[in-house]
Amino acid sequence: MAEAASELEQYLFDLNGYIVIRGALSADELAGCNATLDEVQDFVGDGWQGNVRLYNNVERQEGLILQQVYEAGPSWEALIDHPAWFAKAVRFIGSDDPENFDGFHGPAFIDECFASVRGPGQALRLHSGGHVGTIRTQYRFHAGKFHCGQVNVLVALNDIGPGDGATMVIPGSHKSNLRHPQTVAVDKRDEPTSVDGIAGAVEVHLKAGDALMFVDAIMHGSARRTNPGQRRMTVYRYGPSWGYFRHDMVPSKGLLERLTPERRRIVMPHKLPVTAIA
Repeated sequence: MAEAASELEQYLFDLNGYIVIRGALSADELAGCNATLDEVQDFVGDGWQGNVRLYNNVERQEGLILQQVYEAGPSWEALIDHPAWFAKAVRFIGSDDPENFDGFHGPAFIDECFASVRGPGQALRLHSGGHVGTIRTQYRFHAGKFHCGQVNVLVALNDIGPGDGATMVIPGSHKSNLRHPQTVAVDKRDEPTSVDGIAGAVEVHLKAGDALMFVDAIMHGSARRTNPGQRRMTVYRYGPSWGYFRHDMVPSKGLLERLTPERRRIVMPHKLPVTAIA
């Protein structure tokens, strides 16, 4: 396993709720991922390409989403335990501590991985925050150890700068006790809002291949894209090995058969229960 988070990265993750990993992917790795997105960028509707689920509802603002994207081939399988970030994710989950029972079934579990392509006018609303207190996405530091319920790795597959619809976060909000006054109300979450103009929010600009690692408890979303062209990125979400899938999709038999044992354990740490002896 590659080097875990440095002391400075741990400090900044605790302070802000996120860190940026520059140059996480090589040019060849980016080309492999972008080739997949080139093939499906004009897809509209809800369907499948192989074992990847595609969504692009023109009535919504999130753009094209590819769910279960680790099913899309070797370029995506390589991201499962990528050395640029995997050990850091394990450190923030806390399962690199042998006394932490969260690692009983393995170092981490990916409950969701997806890629996203957004065009002009598209965005994602503000959501999450420490005030919610959700166990699955929680931020926690106890007895000198991180215990995060979900650590997200968002990788820019092309440059994402001003006007490109960058991810926006509110630094420190993973520890907030109070609801942000500009939080989107439950009954308005289907409305096409963005994080533009939200007090305390900042854009995280990334070059192609950079990764933004953040605890899901931080308030986050995106700016609205005003430039022509596309915003391309992927997100792999890591949590304790006892977790389960966010959506009603599980890895295919073919994927599990071709993965290394280490990757298979991250993608599917669960085993069928042993039948009780009568």
